[in-house]
Amino acid sequence: MSRHEYPTSQSLYDTAVTLMPGGVSSPVRAFRSVGGTPVFIAAGEGPYVIDVEGNRYIDLVMSWGAIILGHAHPRVVAAAERAVRRGSSFGMPTPGEVDLAERITGAFPFVDRVRFVNSGTEATMSAVRLARAATNRDRILKFEGCYHGHADAFLVQAGSGALTFGHPSSPGVPGDVGRLTLVAPYQDTDAVTALFDRYGDSIAAVIVEPVAGNMGLIEPDRAFLQFLRDITRRAGALLIFDEVITGFRTAWGGWSNRVGITPDLITLGKVIGGGFPLAAYAGPEHLMKQIAPDGPVYQAGTLAGNPVAVAAGLAVLDTIAGDPEFYATLEARTRSFAERLKNLFESHDQPAQVHAVPGVLGVFFTDRTVRNLGDVKAAEPEPFRRLFHGLLKRGVHLPPSPFEGWFLSITHDDDILDEILHRLDETLKEIHT
Repeated sequence: MSRHEYPTSQSLYDTAVTLMPGGVSSPVRAFRSVGGTPVFIAAGEGPYVIDVEGNRYIDLVMSWGAIILGHAHPRVVAAAERAVRRGSSFGMPTPGEVDLAERITGAFPFVDRVRFVNSGTEATMSAVRLARAATNRDRILKFEGCYHGHADAFLVQAGSGALTFGHPSSPGVPGDVGRLTLVAPYQDTDAVTALFDRYGDSIAAVIVEPVAGNMGLIEPDRAFLQFLRDITRRAGALLIFDEVITGFRTAWGGWSNRVGITPDLITLGKVIGGGFPLAAYAGPEHLMKQIAPDGPVYQAGTLAGNPVAVAAGLAVLDTIAGDPEFYATLEARTRSFAERLKNLFESHDQPAQVHAVPGVLGVFFTDRTVRNLGDVKAAEPEPFRRLFHGLLKRGVHLPPSPFEGWFLSITHDDDILDEILHRLDETLKEIHT
């Protein structure tokens, strides 16, 4: 603490807003969706985080899905410590990159080559560049509510109707980007068909979260993903699965393995870095060989394949691989917790939809079926704000936005989940009195 002592989150935040935009390094952390002062975290342990004032919270953020073994897992900590003692960065190849690439290619039958980068944004941006080069086409198609990072091409929202071009949703994104980015509602096959009918010979790729995780959690019908596979194949476009969230969280490998649908390219992040900045894009040899230095598609990074991040990621994947019941246990707990959440909301006459895939939940305060961003926006925001603060004061830290999933780790055991439900029950009683 070079300038001040910071005994509270409030005093830290008061200083932070004078030094960083919004006082944070990523917008959702600023609590703008829920109000109040962000909680500044000093430490984590298993399913808990501890703030700078010593308050302990059951964590349902889990670094937005990156932490699947629990905070400060001994094996991950030991691997990172060993790696950093050897040197934090070399800007040259290291053995760990080869080992982690072997784990990833071994997990996906269609993946022959992996390129490591530092963030999900870099991975998706590079995958789109590769798709454009491979197809000699310029346009991409994305879906409302799916987040693929903050590269210009992805900060585009739908125009007036599915057949119009998107327009930038952030200042600083050139208007011309909108001409190259088509947008359709999630799970709307008619809109996608219409776009391909009109622009199919210029669409390089469809990029999609195979489970939407950035408008709450929405698991699509498998038929929708199969439809995307079929229509892109017919049109000569590539299909990119953005599995930055779902990769190695929902199944060994990711959602593509779980549903048996093979994309052309895949992006990974979060879990593969063990809580450190690491991501990747990957695919078959005939596509990935176009990446420099093998081919003309340029992409590089000084810290890409960082040895500490790679060591942590290897420790995570090897720990998961060593437990044949890992995903079955995580899924059973998640499904049970979701059902009990639903029952608890019903007992308090609180309309809610609860979605779940292994290790992730989505809660929407609405009585309508939630299939896309329009349904999400129809949900009431005020119940979530009240729930968020009621649980926070009872020691449960939800993601501070109704548009984010709730993440579990393998350390969220039955006792922890029981405790969350108990505190939720108390919160709902308070809200409804």
